Amino acid sequence: MASDSIDPAPSAAAFRRGLELPLVLLAAWEVGSHSGLVNPQFLPPLEKVGQVAWQELRNGELTFALATSLKRDLLGFALGSGVGIVIGLLLGLSSVADRIFTTWFNGLKQIALLAWIPLISLWFGFDETAKIVFIGLAAAIPVILNTVEGVRATSTRLLEVGDIFKFNRLQFVWSIYLPSATPSLLTGLHLGLIYAWLATIGAEYFMAAGPGIGGLIISGRERFEMALVLLGIVVVGLVGFCVDRGASWLERRLVSWRTV
Repeated sequence: MASDSIDPAPSAAAFRRGLELPLVLLAAWEVGSHSGLVNPQFLPPLEKVGQVAWQELRNGELTFALATSLKRDLLGFALGSGVGIVIGLLLGLSSVADRIFTTWFNGLKQIALLAWIPLISLWFGFDETAKIVFIGLAAAIPVILNTVEGVRATSTRLLEVGDIFKFNRLQFVWSIYLPSATPSLLTGLHLGLIYAWLATIGAEYFMAAGPGIGGLIISGRERFEMALVLLGIVVVGLVGFCVDRGASWLERRLVSWRTV
């Protein structure tokens, strides 16, 4: 069984309920920063964050940082998902590979992701390649887990059909295993997208400084501009939310045949 799952179709009411807590927190933020309960140097008011956002948009810094982070994120996700599908198919289809590698993989995936940064930096340096490899590693883990689960859940009746038509190994994979594993695989890709975005910010923050939303946050921290730091955090949250909802929508459309 894969260790993670996604709620496939939250209702509009659930979505509205999900907005209640963020709105309450925003209201508390505004009241606290204006009432003197919180030092505005540490928690600037929302309008200050808005002014910084407008300034960063006008000079192009925010747009460039976001575009750089998204490009890095997509490259890492493409690398991780591609490798993850191949490894997942290998572990799911080959009993030999399963016996040799599954125990090792289950042990390695327990290691905190950030613990790999020093090793990746030694192997790939401190530039863009290391960041993309780190993001790819984050994306690959849920893809591998869910691909293995989907392949192993393939119905024996479908396999019997393949035997009747005398499918070769490639035809079994393409015509039976992959279609059967599609719902689980899409869940893995969905999780991979989320993990890749989180890893993107981690890579930008903990590896060599450079352009990106993580770099924007670091710049605000070093200059003690909390409005810029909070702007970066808000952007990270909004992008993560959009990635999650967009992936959920696409996943439901691609596997709508399950409910037919």
